[in-house]
Amino acid sequence: MSSGTVTFTAPLSQGFGYGIILGLGFAFALLMIFITWALKRYQNEVQTSEMFSTAGRSVKSGLVAAAVVSSWTWAATLLQSSAVAYKYGISGPFFYASGATVQILLFATLAIELKRRAPNAHTFLEVIHARYGTAVHVVFIVFCLMTNILVTAMLLTGGSAVMTSLTGVPTPAACFLFPIGVVLYTLFGGIKATFITDYLHTVVILVVIFLFAFSAYATNAQLGSPGKMYDALVLAAKAHPVEGNAEGSYLTMRSKEGGIFWIINLIGNFGTVFLDNGYYNKAIAASPVHAFPGYVIGGLCWFAIPWLCASTLGISALALEGSQRLSSDDVTAGLVLPFAAVKLLGYSGAVATTLMIFMAVTSAFSAQLIAVSSIWTYDIYQAYIDPSAKGKKLVWISHMSCIIYSIIMAGFATGLYYAGIGMGYLYLLMGVIISSAVFPGAMTLLWKGQNWIAAGASPPLGLAVSLIAWLVTAKKESGVLNVTTTGANYPMLAGNVAALLSPLVFVPFFTYVFGPQNYDYKSMRAIRLVDDTDVAAAAHVDLELVPGETDPSEDQSDEETRKLNKAAFYSRTLTVFMAFSLLILWPIPMYGTSYVFSKKFFTGWVVVGILWLFFTLFGVVIFPLYEGRESIVRVVRMMSLDLMGRKPMVHEGRKTDDSHTSGVATPAEQVEEKGKEMLNTSS
Repeated sequence: MSSGTVTFTAPLSQGFGYGIILGLGFAFALLMIFITWALKRYQNEVQTSEMFSTAGRSVKSGLVAAAVVSSWTWAATLLQSSAVAYKYGISGPFFYASGATVQILLFATLAIELKRRAPNAHTFLEVIHARYGTAVHVVFIVFCLMTNILVTAMLLTGGSAVMTSLTGVPTPAACFLFPIGVVLYTLFGGIKATFITDYLHTVVILVVIFLFAFSAYATNAQLGSPGKMYDALVLAAKAHPVEGNAEGSYLTMRSKEGGIFWIINLIGNFGTVFLDNGYYNKAIAASPVHAFPGYVIGGLCWFAIPWLCASTLGISALALEGSQRLSSDDVTAGLVLPFAAVKLLGYSGAVATTLMIFMAVTSAFSAQLIAVSSIWTYDIYQAYIDPSAKGKKLVWISHMSCIIYSIIMAGFATGLYYAGIGMGYLYLLMGVIISSAVFPGAMTLLWKGQNWIAAGASPPLGLAVSLIAWLVTAKKESGVLNVTTTGANYPMLAGNVAALLSPLVFVPFFTYVFGPQNYDYKSMRAIRLVDDTDVAAAAHVDLELVPGETDPSEDQSDEETRKLNKAAFYSRTLTVFMAFSLLILWPIPMYGTSYVFSKKFFTGWVVVGILWLFFTLFGVVIFPLYEGRESIVRVVRMMSLDLMGRKPMVHEGRKTDDSHTSGVATPAEQVEEKGKEMLNTSS
């Protein structure tokens, strides 16, 4: 079989690309303007500072799960997982999925601890400040912002590369246009906009993955069944055997390079989850008893997305490429997925991929905007510039930080493009840069002994160690330092391992040399809500009616504490078991035995993936609607009363913990009763 390199030509027009980026972006912005108006009118959800950044701390588990799935389904989820499937075979999708699911499951424990220790916190960094003071706070601000910058850069570089390959829209134009619609709807709706649009984006992404899966495994003329896919992969392995794989096969979990990627992926994503304030934002926004189930459901549901997406599109690219192969630069840029999509469904595949990548990029970008704006608002402006700032000023600061951050990141992503640095390189580098702050950050909530010196010194020392390990390994392996050599697997492996594990030495050393802290967590509990009276006054709304604006009563606090303590026990037990299953119980026997899939086993593997995605569909699409059914009906009734000229009285009542729009707690029992009375009267 002759070999060559695929020339990737854009199957869609530039006009189509601009229409998707700008048209869908503005459509979501208009939708959020309407939803924000409706929530204010019928649910008393005024965009105070608390509502903008915490959604009133009232989001229920289904919507939390949907938001986790959407935020964790960035461009890299779909593109990088397909790329490793193309390079390493069927092991790649599993190694990507398991290596990035464990962190979400383990984060459930941190989410519970955050709700227990600091019920009024707006960011994770506020907790750092409350415990250790300014010096450590500044260190973690730097590491958390580096995390957001790297994630946002991956979103824009990966998304723009796909948009360019499919539509011909210039990469710099895509980098600057992607954020426009996202910024608009985030400004109008705050974190609530992120939750709602995350839900909508997830629906589209799941539908598109189902479309590709059923095409590849049921209807495609060339493939059309797991058996035909299996035969095509056997032929592909004969033409291009994979070095380091058992028998050179694409149908085995025994992959040397795949295993290295697994470790890099596992370590790097600890930093991406545990240091991304966006995940703490979601934990903070969750109703106290819904944080744990939300993250567990979200993690388990998310697993199926990269696993089935890459097990469909990544290996379809192998099966359908023929004599020509994608270049290594195209693979690194994330073009395996669009290549396979066009091969499977032609023009329709290109359209579906464009929609899916747009959804993945914009939903995750919105989460990054909220994360960065929260840090700038509460951890920089309110902490050090204007401690007495009230809600109206803080909302304005949040808005400005969203706009400024978007412009800076668009320019940064464009610079990376011209420097030849793609999404794949950033994905591997991520852990080297940020993972040294994971362990001391987690211990802030989990271990009362860690002192401020250990917490503040370990991240920069770990970063120094990881950079040395990364660059020395690259230099020793190849003799030169450039994008290609520093982006190789072994240097990245050395840097990632050094970053995550070096604080395991530094933290105990500094803690016991300078003395354990024996922290009592009182300063965390002392974090107070923002004074939003000026915003409520301007909106002519009683602040008592706005969700999340008042502290719970003593009885409510005791009840919440009891439930959180129970959830903390379950979270530790379940997350450890699931982590053991995904990292040891499932993959290691298959890796150790060098098993090469039979056709029957491969068919079962694919069927499990499709069934798991149906579970995801139920968990993050149907379940949130079920949780929010009562208030959805109530809002529709109130809107119908408005349309009939019988205005519902929505500014009376007291808050409860009942379900809320799309899974968020209602603001007032009496509002509901008043609405029912008016309906009965009108009938």
